[in-house]
Amino acid sequence: MNALYRDLNRLVRRIEAEDRAKVDADPRRLRFHLMPPVGWMNDPNGLCWYKGNYHVFYQYGPFDPDGGVKFWGHWTSPDMLHWTQQPVPLCPDQQWNLHGVYSGSALVEDDALYLYYTGSVKFAGDYDFINNGRASSTALAVTTDGIHVDSNQVLLENKDYPADLSCHVRDPKVWKQDGRYYMVLGARTKDSVGEVLVYESQDKLNWTHINTIKTPEPFGYMWECPDLFCVDGQYILSVSPQGVSRQGNRYQNIYTCGYFPLYGDFRGEYTLGDYIESDVGFDYYAPQSFEAPDGRRIVIGWMGMPDADYTNPTAAENGWQHGMSVPREIHWNGTRITALPVQELDALHTNHRSFSVEGTAVKLELDNGADIQITNEGKELRVAFGEDAAVVWTDGLLTLSLGERCGYGRTTRVAEVEKLVDMRILMDTSSLEIFINGGEQVMTTRFYPKQADSLTLEGVCKAEVYDMDAIQLDYMK
Repeated sequence: MNALYRDLNRLVRRIEAEDRAKVDADPRRLRFHLMPPVGWMNDPNGLCWYKGNYHVFYQYGPFDPDGGVKFWGHWTSPDMLHWTQQPVPLCPDQQWNLHGVYSGSALVEDDALYLYYTGSVKFAGDYDFINNGRASSTALAVTTDGIHVDSNQVLLENKDYPADLSCHVRDPKVWKQDGRYYMVLGARTKDSVGEVLVYESQDKLNWTHINTIKTPEPFGYMWECPDLFCVDGQYILSVSPQGVSRQGNRYQNIYTCGYFPLYGDFRGEYTLGDYIESDVGFDYYAPQSFEAPDGRRIVIGWMGMPDADYTNPTAAENGWQHGMSVPREIHWNGTRITALPVQELDALHTNHRSFSVEGTAVKLELDNGADIQITNEGKELRVAFGEDAAVVWTDGLLTLSLGERCGYGRTTRVAEVEKLVDMRILMDTSSLEIFINGGEQVMTTRFYPKQADSLTLEGVCKAEVYDMDAIQLDYMK
């Protein structure tokens, strides 16, 4: 621990203490999602199970609800229901990360937790910060107690990446396989084409570039936050491409996030299947997966969207912004990934109501959060939350519509759903997560209704509705 780290940590603690009352007073604070204590939150980092706890590290801007210099924040939990805020583990306190501790991942081995991340530095001068003026270093911090960092070092610098790349190389995801260690890095070429670099190591420290994964034709100019994993026997390359233009109902956001089924060997000859979006709502980006101790593959995404033209009123009014999706268990069904909330969240259920809808509207009072599980039996379906938000399925399209009062620039998002069998909606105070047909498609959004204390269903369906208790968030005193 160096002197700068100590002082930055003290400053973060002071800011958190000073701003907590303002943040806590916001009725739009989420009840069963992880949030920043104060300030800004974005990408999930270092997701893992270590020494009896789930660990969720994340991009954290404690000084500025609109971003600012990035630290890593840290939540831990034994059960994904009771969460404890831990001290900031990584600060911009080194020569290689002075302008931000950017995204990365965790490797658990040898009774230690290895945190791989990107250190960012922008040089003073007239640069474009794409092909010049930026240092992006792959670094490693090691902790043995899972809380305090014991060592911190640079492993790769710009000169160590392939010569055809721009300065945009970041977001290492590391894992062990077949007795060796592998790492994928998101990259942008000098010709502004997105791709993923594959590195190999025998000791976790010295890395060799062995392959590059890309599409036959350019697909965006930068692939952020790569994740390569196997689920139910199928290899998946998850990425968040930037620079993909909208095509009808596809790629509706400024940036997309999704995955390619990968066939063959990621270390050598491979083929990528068709790209499939992970989430088609307004607010989901940079997801990262990990393996739970019982073998489940779980994914968490940032419930936000960089550079979007819509906003969150909590930033200007209450000094905080963004949150994480609920943890989702994912599977491969033979053609695509399915994602559903982890079963642990069922422990938050209360006040169960079960009813049928037979063509006329049924209105139900809601608390601050709800889990709404619908089995559709008709040709059309409408689900409304108060007067400000609705989900409508008709003519093979499922449309999420947010009114001006609650969308803050968000309007509509559309999923192509030829047949609607079921739909599960998690509604929190300022978010909706909509799981369609067993989680084959998902729509996630923030929304800020004046009142969303009622649910209206129209169509022919059966519904199970639960109010949702809050998860426990223990903030540092």
